Amino acid sequence: MHDNASSADLAASVKILVAGGFGVGKTTMVSSVSEIAPLRTEETISELSTGVDDLSGVEGKTTTTVALDFGRLTLSDEVVLYLFGTPGQQRFMQLWEDMARGAMGALILVDPVRLADSFPVIELVEKYGLEYSIAVNSFTPDIEYGEAEIREALDLLPDTPVSYCDARNRGSSAMALITLVKHLLARTA
Repeated sequence: MHDNASSADLAASVKILVAGGFGVGKTTMVSSVSEIAPLRTEETISELSTGVDDLSGVEGKTTTTVALDFGRLTLSDEVVLYLFGTPGQQRFMQLWEDMARGAMGALILVDPVRLADSFPVIELVEKYGLEYSIAVNSFTPDIEYGEAEIREALDLLPDTPVSYCDARNRGSSAMALITLVKHLLARTA
Protein backbone atom coordinates (compact mmCIF):
# COMPACT_ATOMS: atom_id res chain seq x y z
CA MET A 1 0.00 0.00 0.00
CA HIS A 2 1.35 3.42 -0.90
CA ASP A 3 1.60 6.05 1.80
CA ASN A 4 -0.39 8.48 -0.33
CA ALA A 5 -3.35 6.14 -0.91
CA SER A 6 -6.64 8.00 -1.08
CA SER A 7 -9.77 6.99 0.82
CA ALA A 8 -11.22 5.80 -2.51
CA ASP A 9 -8.33 3.31 -2.73
CA LEU A 10 -9.40 1.93 0.64
CA ALA A 11 -13.03 1.40 -0.31
CA ALA A 12 -14.49 -2.06 0.26
CA SER A 13 -15.17 -3.79 -3.03
CA VAL A 14 -18.35 -5.81 -2.66
CA LYS A 15 -19.42 -8.39 -5.23
CA ILE A 16 -23.21 -8.62 -5.52
CA LEU A 17 -25.25 -10.94 -7.73
CA VAL A 18 -28.36 -9.47 -9.34
CA ALA A 19 -30.35 -12.64 -9.84
CA GLY A 20 -33.85 -13.63 -10.87
CA GLY A 21 -35.88 -15.60 -13.32
CA PHE A 22 -36.06 -15.08 -17.05
CA GLY A 23 -37.24 -11.61 -18.03
CA VAL A 24 -37.55 -10.02 -14.57
CA GLY A 25 -35.38 -7.00 -15.39
CA LYS A 26 -31.85 -7.90 -14.26
CA THR A 27 -30.12 -6.39 -17.31
CA THR A 28 -32.35 -3.33 -17.06
CA MET A 29 -31.47 -2.87 -13.38
CA VAL A 30 -27.70 -3.25 -13.84
CA SER A 31 -27.84 -0.86 -16.80
CA SER A 32 -29.93 1.74 -14.98
CA VAL A 33 -27.83 1.86 -11.83
CA SER A 34 -24.27 1.39 -13.13
CA GLU A 35 -22.00 4.42 -13.03
CA ILE A 36 -19.83 2.88 -15.76
CA ALA A 37 -20.91 1.68 -19.17
CA PRO A 38 -22.35 -1.72 -18.27
CA LEU A 39 -21.09 -4.89 -19.85
CA ARG A 40 -24.02 -6.79 -21.33
CA THR A 41 -23.99 -10.14 -23.05
CA GLU A 42 -27.42 -9.95 -24.60
CA GLU A 43 -28.28 -11.79 -27.76
CA THR A 44 -31.42 -11.77 -29.86
CA ILE A 45 -33.87 -14.50 -28.95
CA SER A 46 -33.88 -16.85 -31.92
CA GLU A 47 -36.05 -19.66 -33.16
CA LEU A 48 -33.65 -22.07 -31.43
CA SER A 49 -35.10 -21.01 -28.09
CA THR A 50 -38.65 -21.82 -29.18
CA GLY A 51 -39.98 -24.43 -26.81
CA VAL A 52 -36.94 -23.94 -24.54
CA ASP A 53 -37.54 -20.44 -23.14
CA ASP A 54 -40.98 -19.77 -21.73
CA LEU A 55 -42.02 -16.32 -22.93
CA SER A 56 -45.27 -16.39 -20.94
CA GLY A 57 -45.67 -13.01 -19.33
CA VAL A 58 -42.78 -11.52 -21.34
CA GLU A 59 -44.07 -12.03 -24.87
CA GLY A 60 -42.46 -8.80 -26.11
CA LYS A 61 -38.97 -9.80 -24.96
CA THR A 62 -36.55 -9.88 -27.91
CA THR A 63 -33.15 -10.34 -26.23
CA THR A 64 -31.70 -12.50 -23.47
CA THR A 65 -28.54 -12.52 -21.37
CA VAL A 66 -26.31 -15.43 -22.35
CA ALA A 67 -23.46 -14.99 -19.84
CA LEU A 68 -23.67 -12.03 -17.46
CA ASP A 69 -24.21 -8.33 -17.04
CA PHE A 70 -21.64 -6.26 -15.15
CA GLY A 71 -21.81 -2.82 -13.60
CA ARG A 72 -20.44 -0.77 -10.74
CA LEU A 73 -22.13 1.46 -8.17
CA THR A 74 -20.25 3.53 -5.61
CA LEU A 75 -22.41 3.88 -2.50
CA SER A 76 -19.89 5.90 -0.49
CA ASP A 77 -16.17 6.51 -0.10
CA GLU A 78 -16.09 3.21 1.78
CA VAL A 79 -18.34 0.92 -0.30
CA VAL A 80 -18.24 0.10 -4.01
CA LEU A 81 -20.62 -2.53 -5.38
CA TYR A 82 -19.60 -4.68 -8.32
CA LEU A 83 -22.83 -5.98 -9.82
CA PHE A 84 -23.00 -9.29 -11.66
CA GLY A 85 -26.33 -9.86 -13.39
CA THR A 86 -27.01 -13.55 -13.83
CA PRO A 87 -28.80 -15.19 -16.75
CA GLY A 88 -32.32 -16.32 -15.87
CA GLN A 89 -32.76 -19.53 -17.82
CA GLN A 90 -32.05 -22.96 -16.39
CA ARG A 91 -29.73 -23.85 -19.27
CA PHE A 92 -27.25 -21.17 -18.13
CA MET A 93 -27.15 -22.24 -14.49
CA GLN A 94 -23.70 -23.84 -14.91
CA LEU A 95 -22.33 -20.28 -14.79
CA TRP A 96 -23.64 -19.82 -11.28
CA GLU A 97 -20.83 -21.56 -9.42
CA ASP A 98 -18.23 -19.20 -10.83
CA MET A 99 -20.42 -16.15 -10.45
CA ALA A 100 -21.32 -16.98 -6.84
CA ARG A 101 -17.68 -17.43 -5.84
CA GLY A 102 -16.65 -14.41 -3.77
CA ALA A 103 -20.09 -12.79 -3.78
CA MET A 104 -21.18 -11.19 -0.53
CA GLY A 105 -24.86 -11.53 -1.33
CA ALA A 106 -27.59 -11.50 -3.94
CA LEU A 107 -30.43 -9.20 -4.82
CA ILE A 108 -33.16 -11.46 -6.18
CA LEU A 109 -35.36 -9.51 -8.55
CA VAL A 110 -38.88 -10.90 -8.88
CA ASP A 111 -41.86 -10.21 -11.09
CA PRO A 112 -44.94 -10.28 -8.82
CA VAL A 113 -47.06 -11.78 -11.61
CA ARG A 114 -44.59 -14.67 -12.11
CA LEU A 115 -43.42 -15.42 -8.57
CA ALA A 116 -43.11 -19.16 -9.21
CA ASP A 117 -40.19 -18.39 -11.57
CA SER A 118 -38.26 -17.20 -8.50
CA PHE A 119 -38.07 -20.57 -6.71
CA PRO A 120 -35.17 -22.06 -8.72
CA VAL A 121 -33.16 -18.86 -8.22
CA ILE A 122 -33.83 -18.71 -4.48
CA GLU A 123 -32.79 -22.37 -4.23
CA LEU A 124 -29.51 -21.66 -6.06
CA VAL A 125 -28.71 -18.62 -3.93
CA GLU A 126 -29.36 -20.66 -0.79
CA LYS A 127 -27.33 -23.60 -2.20
CA TYR A 128 -24.31 -21.31 -2.49
CA GLY A 129 -24.87 -19.96 1.03
CA LEU A 130 -25.45 -16.37 -0.03
CA GLU A 131 -27.41 -13.89 2.04
CA TYR A 132 -30.08 -12.24 -0.07
CA SER A 133 -32.93 -9.80 -0.24
CA ILE A 134 -35.92 -9.71 -2.55
CA ALA A 135 -36.68 -6.76 -4.83
CA VAL A 136 -40.15 -6.78 -6.37
CA ASN A 137 -39.84 -5.16 -9.79
CA SER A 138 -42.94 -3.11 -10.51
CA PHE A 139 -43.50 -3.84 -14.21
CA THR A 140 -47.20 -3.37 -13.74
CA PRO A 141 -47.80 -0.66 -11.14
CA ASP A 142 -51.57 -1.20 -11.32
CA ILE A 143 -51.07 -4.68 -9.81
CA GLU A 144 -50.00 -4.39 -6.20
CA TYR A 145 -48.92 -7.18 -3.90
CA GLY A 146 -48.24 -6.43 -0.28
CA GLU A 147 -45.11 -7.54 1.51
CA ALA A 148 -47.02 -10.17 3.49
CA GLU A 149 -48.33 -11.69 0.24
CA ILE A 150 -44.85 -11.75 -1.30
CA ARG A 151 -43.34 -13.30 1.85
CA GLU A 152 -45.99 -15.99 2.00
CA ALA A 153 -45.82 -16.80 -1.71
CA LEU A 154 -42.01 -17.11 -1.64
CA ASP A 155 -41.91 -18.75 1.80
CA LEU A 156 -39.35 -16.23 3.07
CA LEU A 157 -37.76 -16.17 6.50
CA PRO A 158 -38.93 -13.25 8.66
CA ASP A 159 -35.56 -11.45 8.44
CA THR A 160 -35.29 -11.62 4.63
CA PRO A 161 -35.72 -8.04 3.40
CA VAL A 162 -38.34 -7.29 0.77
CA SER A 163 -38.20 -4.02 -1.17
CA TYR A 164 -40.03 -2.67 -4.20
CA CYS A 165 -38.37 -1.05 -7.18
CA ASP A 166 -38.64 -0.08 -10.80
CA ALA A 167 -35.56 -1.59 -12.47
CA ARG A 168 -35.66 1.17 -15.11
CA ASN A 169 -35.14 3.85 -12.44
CA ARG A 170 -31.61 4.47 -11.13
CA GLY A 171 -32.70 5.76 -7.72
CA SER A 172 -35.22 3.00 -7.19
CA SER A 173 -32.70 0.32 -8.18
CA ALA A 174 -30.05 1.85 -5.92
CA MET A 175 -32.45 1.78 -2.96
CA ALA A 176 -33.10 -1.94 -3.51
CA LEU A 177 -29.33 -2.54 -3.50
CA ILE A 178 -28.92 -0.42 -0.36
CA THR A 179 -31.57 -2.57 1.35
CA LEU A 180 -29.43 -5.62 0.55
CA VAL A 181 -26.22 -3.96 1.78
CA LYS A 182 -27.88 -2.97 5.07
CA HIS A 183 -29.01 -6.58 5.49
CA LEU A 184 -25.48 -7.84 4.80
CA LEU A 185 -24.01 -5.39 7.30
CA ALA A 186 -26.53 -6.43 9.95
CA ARG A 187 -25.70 -10.11 9.41
CA THR A 188 -21.95 -9.52 9.77
CA ALA A 189 -22.20 -7.22 12.80
